[in-house]
Amino acid sequence: MPSLNDLNFDGARVLVRVDFNVPLDDNQNITDDSRMQAHIPTFKAIVEKGGRPVVMSHLGRPKNGPEAKFSLEHLVAHLRELSGMDVQFINDCVGAGVEEATNQLPANTILLLENLRFHKGETQGDEDFAFALSKNGDFYINDAFGTAHRAHASTAIIAKHFANRKAFGLVLQQEIDNVNKVLHGGEKPVTAIVGGAKVSSKISVLENLLPKIDHLIIGGGMAFTFLKAQGGSTGNSLVEDDFLETAQKIMEAAEKQGVKLHLPIDSVIADDFSNEAKREIVASKSIPDGWMGLDAGPETISSLAPIIEASKTLLWNGPLGVFEFENFSEGTKKAGELIVAATEKGAFSLVGGGDSVAAIKKFNMAEQVSYVSTGGGAMLEFLEGKTLPGIAAILD
Repeated sequence: MPSLNDLNFDGARVLVRVDFNVPLDDNQNITDDSRMQAHIPTFKAIVEKGGRPVVMSHLGRPKNGPEAKFSLEHLVAHLRELSGMDVQFINDCVGAGVEEATNQLPANTILLLENLRFHKGETQGDEDFAFALSKNGDFYINDAFGTAHRAHASTAIIAKHFANRKAFGLVLQQEIDNVNKVLHGGEKPVTAIVGGAKVSSKISVLENLLPKIDHLIIGGGMAFTFLKAQGGSTGNSLVEDDFLETAQKIMEAAEKQGVKLHLPIDSVIADDFSNEAKREIVASKSIPDGWMGLDAGPETISSLAPIIEASKTLLWNGPLGVFEFENFSEGTKKAGELIVAATEKGAFSLVGGGDSVAAIKKFNMAEQVSYVSTGGGAMLEFLEGKTLPGIAAILD
């Protein structure tokens, strides 16, 4: 795979697509800088190899051109602090003025371009916009896993203008390597813990994972579609009735392929979708009308402990309950603790997908697993076995 370590920049402009789509509060202060932190080693590697980083990203979803609240200018001071380098900013990402700024960029300095999505051509995958962007660099590095599943101008179209002068950045390379550890050649036993709200969003993931794993643990709201498909009473729990047959087929496929499927034995149920709702613990297949399952119960967690503990490779994609509610967070927290314990014993653990990443950060466990993915939708599509446009463009 083309790596930036294979390239000699020697004073060249290196155009880097990153994912600086960080959350900002009402005063445009960054509330989680982990995505920015992730890219710093890539910038430093470029500078060490003689390159001058020209950085481009999107931020938010501006609708009709420039919007002050989505300006990347809000990130300049913090990027300067994180990188330890001087950071220049220019209020556009294409045009003669931008190209001139890139040509005059001093060594050991980062030039941050304005939000790509201020131009409609970015999300439209416009050829002319991609060509205009390409004028800003002599080399192209894609380091943005979070947008690798989008065929946007800066991720998929632009690469054709760089022939043998393109490569993966360190973040994107790590993402590919770590997901492939699970999908291709993970040390057995391999266990996938898949949760979240809906089966419909995870069908392709489950189908692609089955031939590669030994255990499949299903939790969260999606588990109730499987439990109902088995004839269970799920009360007012989230169930996708249109996908009962699909759930049945996934269970049959798991059995046929020798994968042990684990569904919640008991659940913490509530009489309302609220942290303050009344709670009870009941068998997951015996939830009364008017009640809904919002978390995995203690018996479920106890049954999962030896499976996770014995695993050598672990994938966690999706929480086991409504962890945002403190009173229904225990199952997800305990699952995280089990994964951390297995990691400490030598297992490889990959956490990916927006909600599971949010959960592991909430419980301060992100540093205690092997790898936390920076991509939400991209991670899902990669797990589905899809070819991501941003990756294919570098390999082409």
